[in-house]
Amino acid sequence: MEHTHAHATSKTKVLYTAKTHTTGGREHGVSRSSDGHLDIKLSTPGTDGIGTNPEQLFAAGWSACFEGAMGIAARKMKVELPENMAIDAEVDLLLTGVDFSIQARLNVSLPGLDRETAQALVDAGHKTCPYSKAIRGNVDVETNIIV
Repeated sequence: MEHTHAHATSKTKVLYTAKTHTTGGREHGVSRSSDGHLDIKLSTPGTDGIGTNPEQLFAAGWSACFEGAMGIAARKMKVELPENMAIDAEVDLLLTGVDFSIQARLNVSLPGLDRETAQALVDAGHKTCPYSKAIRGNVDVETNIIV
């Protein structure tokens, strides 16, 4: 098996490695993490299958990571994030001709914060979130402040 790695600088440190084992794909698959915390059934999006799908998993992971990135930005800006903040992530699976792709929206609710501060936090989160960085330039992303 061939492995390719981005060449990291000497200051790069691996903080965590997620390890999953997936069989059966998105139709009737299962995916389990090496630590046993994740054990899910997979099914095709838009069907009545009992499992989740890669788009839902991506939306959940990305929005959780994005909240963390906004938290770091908030501390730097000396702003307190509202306890009832929320992110509604929407990930669309697209078919163009014979090619599949995704597009996404992050609808961020920051009750009690003024629009300018909320926008600064969302912009900073989008700039620093590892998921946002990973898809930048490849996926159409829209961020929205929900008041």
